[in-house]
Amino acid sequence: FSHKGGLHVSAVQKDPKTYEHVDPKLVGNHRNIIVSNQAGRSNILSRLEKYGVKIDSKDPKVQKILDEVKDREFSGYSYDGADASFELLANRLLGKVPEYLKVKSYNVSVAKSDTIKTKANVVFLIDGKNIECNGEGNGPVNALDNAIRSNFKKVEKYYNFFADLKLLDYKVRILNTGTEATTRVLIESSDKTGVSWFTVGVSPNIIEASFKALIDSLDYKLYKEKAPANLNEK
Repeated sequence: FSHKGGLHVSAVQKDPKTYEHVDPKLVGNHRNIIVSNQAGRSNILSRLEKYGVKIDSKDPKVQKILDEVKDREFSGYSYDGADASFELLANRLLGKVPEYLKVKSYNVSVAKSDTIKTKANVVFLIDGKNIECNGEGNGPVNALDNAIRSNFKKVEKYYNFFADLKLLDYKVRILNTGTEATTRVLIESSDKTGVSWFTVGVSPNIIEASFKALIDSLDYKLYKEKAPANLNEK
């Protein structure tokens, strides 16, 4: 029972019978309001209500979120399968998400002799201090993931929040053709609660797209656990 178009969602909210022949709950289902380039203000308001955000329907920030979603969808993002990334995006625009993991730099190198070796380096700026993380993997994305995960203890402020974090799935979609194609990466993560969340990253560079989705996953974990903000000086 998914609803995507703005007018469609508006009608369902006023009278569900306009587009639903039966109450979804009667067949063990639920209503799903999708946020996409076809969305309207009603889609945004419905999702914000789901997140427990109270906002006036005429607040200009609602339109700001909608415009941002459409701009990002035009560049390759898709939020209908990345709820966590949309929740972060919307709440950041509403000023409700503090800064957590500030990435100062990251680097990936691949070298081949007898075997292929991939190394990654990530530097975070946490509370004014540089936290350097190094790791290796069987590819660039795995190396970045390992660099961060194997050094969680260095990020003392957030270590306890990441102790039960798991990466369950990683998917790549090429959005156009050629070696300069834009790449969309979707990551599924979970923790001890057993609840999964999905984050998305987009870039012509597959490593950057993957890194964006990975950092969003970490930020979402901190956000839902109400972790303290990063106290870097502005």
